[in-house]
Amino acid sequence: MIYEVRTYQLKPRSVPEFIDTFERALPIREKVSKLSGFFYTEIGPLNEVIHVWPFKDLGDRERKRALFPPEKKLGWPPKVAHLAETMNSEIFVPAPFSPTMAEGSLGPIFEWREYQILPGMMPEVYRNWEKKVARRIELSPLIMAMHSEIGGLFKLVHIWGYESLEHRSAVRAEAVAKGIWPPKGPKETLVSQRNKIVLAAPFSPVR
Repeated sequence: MIYEVRTYQLKPRSVPEFIDTFERALPIREKVSKLSGFFYTEIGPLNEVIHVWPFKDLGDRERKRALFPPEKKLGWPPKVAHLAETMNSEIFVPAPFSPTMAEGSLGPIFEWREYQILPGMMPEVYRNWEKKVARRIELSPLIMAMHSEIGGLFKLVHIWGYESLEHRSAVRAEAVAKGIWPPKGPKETLVSQRNKIVLAAPFSPVR
């Protein structure tokens, strides 16, 4: 299983139009390829939307995307290019301990965290996480943990669900106080860390 993460930076005040246009076209795409998640930023880089697509492998992705050549005007992709300043596509592989990206009400607040990992240290990160992640998931759901395979390399993305911003603060404080999280190891693994708070679109399978 792989996930394609498409991140679009939109023009100011264009997120509602993008979401509406995307939602109306989505049933056409989902006849052959299901959406895993659709998010838009609330805190962090504004006017950003992220859509996540699961595929068996790169061949599966290419076959399904080839069914919708833009020149055929089959209703997909949606006509949103005029709203975007930039578009970025990355391919991710799930971490061995990650759940399959679930469906249902696991938010409505989601924290999207991106860590740049030192080259060659992703196995070490995963070993450290596997010792701790089960207890961390008891506090709030892990939506997905995955590392980049194509795109910006050595990137770890993990997405967490919360009932509210207050719930996020309480969970993080409890995790630190009880030594549950963050995981630590004998070796340094991190280059940088970034996070953003995102909300799910009404049609997102995880919301």
